Amino acid sequence: MIGSTTMTKVIARMLKQLQLVMLAIIAVIVITFVMIFVMTTTEVEKHFSSSTIHSWVSDVQADWFVHVIGTENRYFQMGETHTELPSATQLAFELTTSINLQEPRTLLGREVPGFSAFDAEIIVAGEGTDYTTMPMESAPPPGWYDETYPATPQDEEEEGPNVDIDADDDPIIHIVHTHDTESFLPEIEGDVANHSEINIVQLGKYLGEQFRSYDLPVEVSEHSIESRLHERGLSYSQSYDVSREIVTEAIDTNESLEFFFDIHRDSQPKDITTATINGEIYARTMFVIGQDHPNYERNLAMATELHHRLEDRYPGLSRGVIASGGAGVNGIYNQDLSPNSTLIEFGGVDNNFEELHRSADVMTDVIQEYIYEQLEEEE
Repeated sequence: MIGSTTMTKVIARMLKQLQLVMLAIIAVIVITFVMIFVMTTTEVEKHFSSSTIHSWVSDVQADWFVHVIGTENRYFQMGETHTELPSATQLAFELTTSINLQEPRTLLGREVPGFSAFDAEIIVAGEGTDYTTMPMESAPPPGWYDETYPATPQDEEEEGPNVDIDADDDPIIHIVHTHDTESFLPEIEGDVANHSEINIVQLGKYLGEQFRSYDLPVEVSEHSIESRLHERGLSYSQSYDVSREIVTEAIDTNESLEFFFDIHRDSQPKDITTATINGEIYARTMFVIGQDHPNYERNLAMATELHHRLEDRYPGLSRGVIASGGAGVNGIYNQDLSPNSTLIEFGGVDNNFEELHRSADVMTDVIQEYIYEQLEEEE
């Protein structure tokens, strides 16, 4: 009788422990699904991420992942091209050191100061474009905003049209300037290529006027992002967060907007950002695409198409198309807001408005042709 009672207690205790284990397993499953739901439904720029894990994973070729998955699911091996898989020692070496023996930049990027700033991918290389001529982003010097840089007196023709471009009833093009104080040394006094009035916004307004000449309704943002950064105590690296507010507001106000262009000025010297074509001097252009959002391929397709059209008409004008992403860079440039969005670099610190306007004329002619083709396909 006593043995039977003891056995009953043991069984009851085991059942209770089993219940606790089952509850723990269920809790883990529920928590896992909740975490997956939260991480996959938040906006792209708010995703949880680890730069360390991202760095490790980015060092492994995609073909290797496909091969590993294919060992369990044969569907992934259908139509697979032959890829030479790494040895265990090679894979371990690359994962632990982040150095690819086939790519010297993976070593130099760590050892040479400033080299990592050029760690983007050249999708389409224009004439003379390589990793030494990649676009350079330079923030204004500390205290610049509180100082005054008087402009060099100019004739009205050289200054360019100062027109007030308002949004039409149904604008389809939006132009923004995330680094709105980027300026050009030939147009200002001093040796700092930033100015509160004579800057990249003037070129954006000129582009808007040219689009209007093709009967394309356009909205040009003249908001000073630099001022907003200063007022909020934000850093220069947060410029895209502020410009995102402007673009998002524009989309909410005008549902007709379809094409978005962020206009910039490069910091490379004149020999890299200038081309002489048919006896005329042009400020060269470059397209920059962010890779860190799911649909970047559509942005890339548009930029690549525009580059090729520029090359067909004015060989050497476009410096090419580059894609940027990964830890330590923006990698989005707000291009996730529209598949028809791109960042365009016009010229560099040593170009003047005359050279910039020539390039803008060609660029708007190419873009308007592309836009009209897209609109016809939508009908």
